[in-house]
Amino acid sequence: MTDTWKKVSNSITKEFSFNNFTGALEFVNKIGALAESANHHPDILMHDYKKVTVTLTTHDVGKVTDKDTTLAKKIDSLTFR
Repeated sequence: MTDTWKKVSNSITKEFSFNNFTGALEFVNKIGALAESANHHPDILMHDYKKVTVTLTTHDVGKVTDKDTTLAKKIDSLTFR
């Protein structure tokens, strides 16, 4: 797990902040593309019009697995482009 993700119960979560709604929405769409290609889908919450909270867990085993940490790293890489 990357250091910036927080362990919460049986998941990892992270909040991302953007300058505006458009930036947040574009980020969510990029996450969607990553999730589809990995066939591993996070819970995504957009709030306060420019914040996105992502929560990852492997539902069928009820805990964080390599699928989650791999997707978390890919999501983190989106913020640096």
